[in-house]
This record gives sequence, structure tokens and C-alpha cells, in this order.
Amino acid sequence: MKIKKSIAIIGGGAAALMLASHIDTNKYDVTIYERNNAVGRKLLVAGDGGFNLTHSEELEQFISRYIPSSFLEKSIRSFTNTDVQQWLKSIGIETYIGTSKRVFPIKGIKPIDVLNAILNVLKQNNVIIKTLHTWAGWNNNNELLFQINNETIAVKTDITVFALGGASWKVTGSDGGWCAFFNKAGINTLPFQASNCAVKINWEKDFIEIAEGTSLKNISLEMNGTAKKGELVITKFGLEGGAIYALIASIREQLNEIKSATVFLDLKPNVTLNDIKNKLKSRGNNSISKVLETELKFNETNILLLKTILSKLEYTYSTILAEKIKHLPFNITALAPIDEAISTVGGIPLNEIDEYFQLKQLPNHFCIGEMLDWDAPTGGYLLQACFSMGYFLAKKLNA
Repeated sequence: MKIKKSIAIIGGGAAALMLASHIDTNKYDVTIYERNNAVGRKLLVAGDGGFNLTHSEELEQFISRYIPSSFLEKSIRSFTNTDVQQWLKSIGIETYIGTSKRVFPIKGIKPIDVLNAILNVLKQNNVIIKTLHTWAGWNNNNELLFQINNETIAVKTDITVFALGGASWKVTGSDGGWCAFFNKAGINTLPFQASNCAVKINWEKDFIEIAEGTSLKNISLEMNGTAKKGELVITKFGLEGGAIYALIASIREQLNEIKSATVFLDLKPNVTLNDIKNKLKSRGNNSISKVLETELKFNETNILLLKTILSKLEYTYSTILAEKIKHLPFNITALAPIDEAISTVGGIPLNEIDEYFQLKQLPNHFCIGEMLDWDAPTGGYLLQACFSMGYFLAKKLNA
């Protein structure tokens, strides 16, 4: 009888669970080691406010959302957004496509139901789950070390898969502390940085006292020639929302270079500049604010924002005002703290792994999920990438 090899999966997030769901346990003994008292904690947190499992857009466009897209292309093609929906259906999780083309479980299915369905697959696949095991590096025999309460144990395994997550949402166990063990082993890591997060804007006190918590709807945000339609929320810290998240990579790059970044807001992306100019020029005896309110359907926040950012001359001169409505500058001074970000970049550089996520310096050691240095917007892309990496690695190990 052929002796099976052992696989240790360290971490119990989306990438780890998908790997364990598809690994051939006739070929391997598989054990997941999780530091929390249960797996899938970040998966459950991601489900707050609606469990966005993936996105339904056309595959080529879907792949282009990732940075760098070439890194994840093979994984996503091996297990696409359509494949995720079909697999979920096969384990009892029906999904639907929302108006934003995002994919969610049908009404009545909660995040815990999705997690339990996946755990049932693991049970059927004879995967062992050991919780409250915190990875603590390697010993001199290259065995894995785990801390359990005040005890340290050593585990020998044939194949190790790290799925330790990034550094956002520390409450779920993703704190990036694992980098120290990799550095000690001679494996380079990059500092974690926030992604899909709020940005800091130094609002005037009078403005934020009135506008905090209000939304800028049906707007477009542009930076370096890339524009994103969506919605923004004004906060005491600055701005947050899908439109800003989509530009975070460019914002972060500029902040790293010159400590500030500028984005431009189009308050009326569906109205041309000429139309706005004409409406303002033909206002007659009406005040500018009245025209903005009646002709352009601006609310109090829109008007207050213009008055705050523009000088009195800019606001009262119709040509300049029209141009600013279509191209209003915001100066960003920082990103939100990492622990407030939805995701992070940094961690293991992509040049440290091969095409199957194997560490070049440590054969039979693999890294998947958010601990690798890649980026993606919200909307199901983050979760899809983790699912695809887990599946892709399982397919490779099963071969």
C-alpha cells in the first residue's frame, strides 16, 4: 500500500478552504492549522452587509481588474467566476447576480451557511482541522512550530501551504506577524500597505460639521486618466466608497512618491460641460445656488462642497464653476490605517514564488491568498482570487 504524503495548510481563510475542498485526500493526508477557535473568520466578516462572493463580468475584463493581472490569469482561468457559482450551487449554495453584476447568495442564505457548506465538503474530504494552533516558524530540522496555549509543538510534513492572509482586520487574525519568520528564513517580504480603504482629506471644520456622513451619488472620480463612476461617503477622516477604492493603487503610488495625491471629482458625469455652462449662463435673476439645485439637481452637500473648495470668484464665475463641477480637485494626504482597510498589498513579493506559488528558496512550501503582493478592487474580485489560487494549487498537487 502506497503511503500518502502529508500536507499542512496554515491558515483557514478562503484560499485555504478552497484548496482543502479540492485536494485529493486519496493521495494526501491534509490538515488545516488555524490560530483562531474556528476557520473562516475573515470570510464571515466579509459577509457583513451582503456576502459578495464574486463578480459576473466578462472574463477578459474580469482578469484585467487585478494588479498585476498576469500573476493571477492562469489561476482565474482555471477556476473562473462562473466556475465559483457552479461549484457553490453543487454544494447547496444558490446565488444570484445583483444590479451591480456582483454575485451574492440568494436571500435567506447567510455567510455562516456558506461557510458551513464548505466545511461539510472538507468533512466529506476527510480534511482535519486543528484550531488554536498559531504558527511560530521552523525549528532546526525544518519542522513547523505551533504554539498551543503556552506549549510549542513541532510538526513534520511533506508539503506546507501558507495561507496566512494580509494585515487588515486584525480581529480576524490577519496581522502580518508571520513576516518575521519568513525574514528569519531568508525570504524577503514587503511592508504591508492599505488597499480598498478611505483616504484622508483635511476638510474645513465648518464643512465637515454639516457634511459628515452624507453621500456624493452618481459621481465619477478620475486620476491619471482613469475614471470610476460610483458613490462616495464624506467622513471626518476624508472620503470612502467604491469610487475611491478603484483608484487606491494610483493614489498609494503617488503618496509614496510625493506624500500627497490629487484626484478629480466629476459631480455630473452624465451632463456635458457645455450643457452646464449654458444652464449657468442663462440663469437670469436666479442665484447660482438656485440654478444648481433646480437645473442640475444638486443637493445641499454638493453645493456646500463647491462653496468650500472654490474661491468666491470661482463659484460666481459661471465658466470656471462649470469646469470645476466637471473637474473638482481633492488633495489626499494619507490612506486610512491598515487595520481599517478592506485589504492590503505587500507581504511575499511575487519574484519569491514560481508559477504555482512555490517558494523558490523553500521547495514544497507554497504561499496563496492575500499574503502575496497583489491587488484588486472590491466587488468580489478579492474573494475570487483567493478561491482561484486555492483551486489552482490543488489541481497542481493532484496532478
